[in-house]
Amino acid sequence: MKSKELRELSDQELVSELERLHRHLFELRAQAVTEKLADDSAITKTKRDIARILTVQRQRQMAAATGQGA
Repeated sequence: MKSKELRELSDQELVSELERLHRHLFELRAQAVTEKLADDSAITKTKRDIARILTVQRQRQMAAATGQGA
């Protein structure tokens, strides 16, 4: 997913998507071990998607903290 698409999601949707991606990453790692992984770059792409979600969540936390502190 693109960062722009992630920013449009609600907090709960981000959490759900993050959980889904963690499960998917686990499945990809299992496939890599059993040598059934078709696309080697899938693991990297999934890790980047997870990082994007975590970044958006952190940005929202920082914005909320800044808003409360003022």
